[in-house]
Amino acid sequence: MNRTGTRRSLMLAGAGFVLTSLAILSVGGGDRAAAQALANHNSNAPVDFAAGSIEVQDRADRVVLAGNVRVTQAGLVVTAPRMTVAYTRAGGTDVNRLDATGGVTVVKGDESARGNVAIYDLDRRLITMVGNVELRQRGNNLRGGRLVIDLNSGRATVDGRGAARGPDGNPVAGGTGGRVTGTFTVPERKQ
Repeated sequence: MNRTGTRRSLMLAGAGFVLTSLAILSVGGGDRAAAQALANHNSNAPVDFAAGSIEVQDRADRVVLAGNVRVTQAGLVVTAPRMTVAYTRAGGTDVNRLDATGGVTVVKGDESARGNVAIYDLDRRLITMVGNVELRQRGNNLRGGRLVIDLNSGRATVDGRGAARGPDGNPVAGGTGGRVTGTFTVPERKQ
């Protein structure tokens, strides 16, 4: 196996997918809502990926995946137009983080999350999505500016931070205005 293939195999073998956002510098605190999400996800499982192109930037310790990127791990599927994988080489190749941009979707079973950008911090086991986020679980959904999923606890928090705003500071059309909105299903009750 050539050096690039070996490095890619080592980099992905012990890594979970990692998503990161350049837009974490957000405005406002907004309201907050919590839910359970991706409980018991095995972030140590092998990672598979597919992309239109892969560029290894060895001196910068990163790999850029572009073109309908699809990353899977233990039933978790992440898709985005572009992802950057950051790694270190202390005694091997260790993936630290994956940044996804251009509209990101994370799906596992009947749970899904969408956002403009996402960060998966492997070391802290956190997925942070920013910009027009939506979390769907079994017919329930929450929308806001930022979503943080803690893979250790399975807890997901949606808040208004990072809500899309125009140059005048006002929410853009289709945004949540810095607030969390949602719909919860109610089972039919017998009378």
